Amino acid sequence: MAEYSHRTSVTVPAPVHQVYELFSHFNDYPKFMSHIREVTYYDDERSHWVAEIAGRHEWDAVNEGWEQDKTIGWSSTKGLKNSGVVSFTPAGEGLTSVTAVLVYDPPAAALGDLGEVLGAGKSLEKALQRDLDNFVQMVREAPPGALDPTSSSYLFHRDSAAAKAKTTKAQDRTMREEERTAAPGSRAEHVVAAPGDELVQPRTSHRLSRARAAEQRTRPRGL
Repeated sequence: MAEYSHRTSVTVPAPVHQVYELFSHFNDYPKFMSHIREVTYYDDERSHWVAEIAGRHEWDAVNEGWEQDKTIGWSSTKGLKNSGVVSFTPAGEGLTSVTAVLVYDPPAAALGDLGEVLGAGKSLEKALQRDLDNFVQMVREAPPGALDPTSSSYLFHRDSAAAKAKTTKAQDRTMREEERTAAPGSRAEHVVAAPGDELVQPRTSHRLSRARAAEQRTRPRGL
């Protein structure tokens, strides 16, 4: 079966280092992506992903091609065959160009070559572009301190899987664990919403430690 490639890009109103640090936390993707239901870690290099677009798909991945403030990437080792690269390029003072390229081999039972031709691939590309646009909106509308990757002041976009409570049980569990271990006085999260939209209840972000990664590996995965 043939591999297909989809490419999307945006310009983010923040410096390269800040954008890289925010975007390189795979486990925060459900907070601004609508189709990513879970990214949990086995360890510093390996992760488990669940996506919902043209059906439900899961895969294990390993990090590839990481270069500080320049690129991040992954390649699946099990499940849906795919790989991705996200590049970060200065685009002027306080601006960063982010380009994401996803390559995948759709399974015959779900997408398949015919599904790609009939529009499933175009739907995926539109979803990726929309999620990148969500990321830009979060950065643009962030209150002071909310973009610090080392704090609990992350954002949820109103259209994200996390904001709409569509994440998996495993993803939810990591958020609850972080909430229990959050430092006293840490700032609450902020939900980006358009005027007139109903705000959803935010949930605490998850930054995985080595110890927690080991703990996750020993647990049954509840999806």
